Amino acid sequence: MLSVEQNDRVTQTTPGTPAGNLLRHYWQPVALCEELDPSRPVVAVTVLGESLVLFRNEHGELGLIGRACPHRGADLCFGRLEDGGLRCLFHGWLFDVEGKCLEQPAEPLGSTYFNHVQQKAYPCRERNGMVFAFMGEGEAPPLPALDCLDAPDTHSFAFKGHYECNWLQALEVGIDPAHASFLHRYFEAGDPGLVYGQQFRDTVGDLSISMTTLLRENSRPDIEVERTAFGLRLLASRALASGQHHVRVTNQIFPQAICIPMSNEMTITQWHVPIDDQHCYWYAMFTSFGAPTDKVQMRAQRLELYELPGYTSRRNRSNQYGYDAEEQRTRTYTGMGEDINVHDQWAVESMGAIQDRSREHLAKSDAGIRAYRTLLLKAIEAVEAGEAPAVGTASVPSEAPIAVDAIADGPQWRDHWRVVDAKRRQFCVWSATTIKAKTTTGGSDE
Repeated sequence: MLSVEQNDRVTQTTPGTPAGNLLRHYWQPVALCEELDPSRPVVAVTVLGESLVLFRNEHGELGLIGRACPHRGADLCFGRLEDGGLRCLFHGWLFDVEGKCLEQPAEPLGSTYFNHVQQKAYPCRERNGMVFAFMGEGEAPPLPALDCLDAPDTHSFAFKGHYECNWLQALEVGIDPAHASFLHRYFEAGDPGLVYGQQFRDTVGDLSISMTTLLRENSRPDIEVERTAFGLRLLASRALASGQHHVRVTNQIFPQAICIPMSNEMTITQWHVPIDDQHCYWYAMFTSFGAPTDKVQMRAQRLELYELPGYTSRRNRSNQYGYDAEEQRTRTYTGMGEDINVHDQWAVESMGAIQDRSREHLAKSDAGIRAYRTLLLKAIEAVEAGEAPAVGTASVPSEAPIAVDAIADGPQWRDHWRVVDAKRRQFCVWSATTIKAKTTTGGSDE
């Protein structure tokens, strides 16, 4: 439970707020590359409460600048892409990707006033289908060395979705290993290759049991939380009737991302990015350690479930998330279809736009949430004291997040997940950095 004051500190992210100042120390996903239509690559972006415009100039350079023209406040999202920048329609003021004003064609000949105008601008980087921006002060750090960002484009796929709620409650679902036994419960296992949302149905290890069945029949995991250089590692272990143990390893990558296994050949890294305090996007990057991703199929599956340009779920609050009482009785625990993102969306939106954490009662299974909030509050305090946050800011962490499902016999089950990850990387054509070598051998600098 948090006090009302603490809840405000961790949920409000507009400029000048405690959490907003913290998040500006980290790279933020701000758009999918596919949103920059090649015929006119300009898109409105609202992130951390700031109204911005993202554009690509004719040289292929990305700019993320304030949306309101500093002259009279006209909307630059309708500007003309020309002469190396974005030109306001109102009086022709031209801005480059760094926010510098290059021209003021309505001013007297010889005027140098344009040299005195600087539009707000943030540096951008493209990686594997996403555009990241650094919205903090000073020089932008390197992007973090994560599997999802190190992988070649052929082995990744990116997508996003819109939630009508605060960023923090969206994130906290991903560090709650117990909920999958209930919220994502299916009464019959299906084919994970046919329906998006049934990823938790792979046969794991040598045990012929689907993940759906495993999670349904073993609903009381032992949850351990380990502090790491990148954030938190969560190990949810389940003792099976066979005498074996299933361990699911997931990660919180501070401050806003999670990394979870989709299968033992693919992971999902998902950022939860505030639009404002009452809306957010999740940005998901799928990373394959095996075969290249089928981007066409994966995108087609999602476009059956999401509407563009807003990336809003077709099942949402307005239609009760497609709730069907007969389905709830016979097929799924929620009665809201088989897309796990819809299940999560219902859970986090049903709490209200900003969850009142002063009224909740955390239990033992909420170990990950307790640990994360402690980490978050300490990081906010560090920034307020003029210090850099101590977690998640190293571009090359001492160990990388590992996300796997593993089933093992006997007492070695605690470390067996490292063996599973080592085998996965052994046959991966692109996974060969020093960081990954450390993680596969169990080494750590913590």
